[in-house]
Amino acid sequence: MSGAPDYPFRNPTALEPPEEWASMREGCPVARVRLASGDEATLLTRYEDVKQVLSDPRFTRHLDAPDAARVSADASGGSFAKRRTGMATSVGEGHQQWRRLVGKAFTVKRVMAMQPRMVAMSEQLIDAMVEQGAPADLVSGLGFPLPVWVICDLLGVPDEDRFRFPYWSDTLLNMTKFEQKEIDAAQADFNEYLTAHIAAKKAEPGDDLISALLALVEEDGLMTEPVVLGTCQGLLVAGHETTANMIGKMVAMLLADRRQWERLLADPSLIRSAVEEILRFDANPGFGMPRYLTEEVEVAGTTLPAGTTVVCSLASANHDEDAFAQAGDMDLGRSPNVHLAFGVGPYSCLGQALARTELQTVLAVLLRRLPSLELAVPARELARREGLLIGGLQQVPVRW
Repeated sequence: MSGAPDYPFRNPTALEPPEEWASMREGCPVARVRLASGDEATLLTRYEDVKQVLSDPRFTRHLDAPDAARVSADASGGSFAKRRTGMATSVGEGHQQWRRLVGKAFTVKRVMAMQPRMVAMSEQLIDAMVEQGAPADLVSGLGFPLPVWVICDLLGVPDEDRFRFPYWSDTLLNMTKFEQKEIDAAQADFNEYLTAHIAAKKAEPGDDLISALLALVEEDGLMTEPVVLGTCQGLLVAGHETTANMIGKMVAMLLADRRQWERLLADPSLIRSAVEEILRFDANPGFGMPRYLTEEVEVAGTTLPAGTTVVCSLASANHDEDAFAQAGDMDLGRSPNVHLAFGVGPYSCLGQALARTELQTVLAVLLRRLPSLELAVPARELARREGLLIGGLQQVPVRW
C-alpha cells in the first residue's frame, strides 16, 4: 500500500485551509498523493512552482492518456478528460485559435453591458429572500440562482428554461453524487437542448453570445456549430458552478469576522480589491488544476518523469507566504494581489471578467440592501459541499 496521503485534504472547518498545505510548502512542495480512484499524482503547493507549471507547454492537458491519473473510480474511469468537453479543453495552437475567436464575441464590453441586468437579478432574488424572511440560505436563495440566470442571459436562453441548467451543471461537475448513466443522460439532454437552441439562434439571431459565435462560423473554419455547442457547455459548467459556490463562500468569509463586512459598509470603494482578496484567500476551492507530463521535466529540484499527472493547488499557492505578505490574513485592501484563482498562462480562465463582475455586483447589492446581514450559525458549523471538482458550501444561513 502506498504511503502517499489521500487527496483532496480535509479542511479543519469549511473556511480554514488544510494543515497539509503549509507543511508541504515548507518541507515537501513536490509531493505524491493518492486520489479517490487509488491512482497517484504529484501535488504542487508553492506559488512559483504552480505558476511555472501552468505556464510551461510541456505540462499538457492530455488527461485522457492511458497512464493519466483518474479522479475517482466511477464507471467512466473517473478521468479528468471525460468531465470536459469542447475546444475549451483542447490543447496547443487549436486552443489558442479558439480563445482568440471566442474573445471576439465574449468581450469585456459585452460583460459590462450585462451589469445592470445582474443588479436587477440580484435585487429580484434578494426581494424573494426578504419576503420569505430570516433566517434564509444565501446559497439556494442567491448564490446558485444568480449565476445560472446570468449565463442563460448571456446565451439568450428564455427565462422559462433556466430552471434546467443547475442540474446539468451539478451533474457534469460532481465526482461522487451521480452514477455514470445519470451523467450520460444529463449530457445527452443538455446537448439536445443546446443543439435546438443554437438552431433557433441561427434562424433568428439576437443580441447574445451564441448569435455572436454563430456569426464567426462562416468567418473561420474552426468555429463550427459543434464547437459553439461545446463552448456553451464550457461556459455553463465553468461559469455557473464556480461563481455560484464563490458567492456563498465570499459572504461567509466576510461575515465570519464581521469586522470585514463593516469595513466594506464604511468604504464601498474597497469592493473591487475585496473580491480579489476573497478569491486569493479561499481555502475551499476544490480539486485543483491537473496537468499531464509528456516528457521529463524538473520542478523545484525534483525530476518528474514522462507520464506524471501533476495537480496544481492554486489555493495553497495563494496562501504562500513567499508570494503574499501575511498570507494567512485576509486584507481587503491588499495591493498588488497577483493571485492564481483564475489560473495563469495559455489556459487561464476565459470567463474571469464575467466572474469578477458578478461577484462585485452581488456584493455591492447585498451591502446596500442588507447592511445588517450576519451569519445565523457559527462559522465553524458551515459544511462543505462534497464530491465537487470545485469547492463550495452546502448552505450559508443568514439573518438581517
